[in-house]
Amino acid sequence: STFDVAVVGAGIVGLASARELVRRHPSLAFAVLEKEQELAHHQSGHNSGVIHSGIYYTPGSLKAKLCVQGAALCYQYCDQKGIPYKRCGKLIVAVEQDEIPRLKALYERGLQNNVPGLKLIGPKEIQAKEPFCRGLMALDSPHTGIVDYKQVAQAYAEDFQEAGGTILTDFEVANMEMAAESSSESEDGLKYPVVVRSSKGEEIHCQHIVTCAGLYSDRLSEISGCSPEPRIVPFRGDYLVLKPEKCYMVKGNIYPVPNPRFPFLGFHFTPRMDGSIWLGPNAVLAFKREGYSWFDFHAGEFLDAVMYSGLWKLVLRNLSYGLSEVYRACFLSAQVKELQKFIPEVTTNDVLRGPSGVRAQALDSDGNLVDDFVFDGGSGDIGSRILHVRNAPSPAATSSLAIAKMIADEVKQRFEL
Repeated sequence: STFDVAVVGAGIVGLASARELVRRHPSLAFAVLEKEQELAHHQSGHNSGVIHSGIYYTPGSLKAKLCVQGAALCYQYCDQKGIPYKRCGKLIVAVEQDEIPRLKALYERGLQNNVPGLKLIGPKEIQAKEPFCRGLMALDSPHTGIVDYKQVAQAYAEDFQEAGGTILTDFEVANMEMAAESSSESEDGLKYPVVVRSSKGEEIHCQHIVTCAGLYSDRLSEISGCSPEPRIVPFRGDYLVLKPEKCYMVKGNIYPVPNPRFPFLGFHFTPRMDGSIWLGPNAVLAFKREGYSWFDFHAGEFLDAVMYSGLWKLVLRNLSYGLSEVYRACFLSAQVKELQKFIPEVTTNDVLRGPSGVRAQALDSDGNLVDDFVFDGGSGDIGSRILHVRNAPSPAATSSLAIAKMIADEVKQRFEL
């Protein structure tokens, strides 16, 4: 139960990071600690499955660089491992005249980000690619694909274990502290001075900790005595699915032109590896950090969210958007109306309510969405031994191998491995 580095969180970012670390430092002992009994159980197992190409992100930003690099690495990794994927492409479709300038700006941004194969196409070319889709203009991204990220995460875990890493499931981290005997009394105490305890009282000893805890990243930071900011506020996204006999209407990903204020909002048509088509998602406040339905409720976590001043500042600045999302979440016909802007033939009889996911949205105290990666540590004996990955926003699954390289660089620099 002694390790050089413990990685907390067996989502796709945690597993990719652990895999990269053990490959770079094969002589060291690494562990991954996961509170669930299975891996990639939450955000990594409830996402859209899209391999993003890197169009949306600010040129020069970490998200832009890591997404373009990560997509290439993801395809390469899937080829090496025999993991099935489909490079089905994506159309970002303008259905209103005022969206066309934004679409052209998105095209220029994609070119600056070195996204391969991008081109603007007109109505006839849209219909050639998506016969049921209507639009004035579209940005065609042939490099966009789909994959089952849970399968990718499992492959990362296998690589990690084959390289000598240890995965401990059902280990919910409840406490981190310096060992009382981290003095000359104990040789182990000197070498492995950090004690990590689970909620069941189990413990491991280690030299350093890396947390990749997604929905609980702020909680783990607080547990370790580091800053509670930025805070995580959970937003649930509910999907619809096309009935199987209607899936012929969609061939690849169909996306709206994003609203610059809320780029993650908007209804998408997303093909899945199993042949189904997901429609959505919306975005509403979740009543529990891992709450995948309206009925999942945790009083403490709900109060924690609604009492945070940053959330209220966000809500009050964007009240109409928020109410619209809640309305669409409640009424199927309102969601279908959004979908009909792109595929007019879709009706309420063609769709069913589908799965949900929860997004770990990082918010600062001024109510701003934290859009880029945040790494954090602390001071003192234990704080200097921890690296918190506080925010790894979408497209983290696409970028996971590239993110892992950056985290491994950060770990080497901070901990002098």
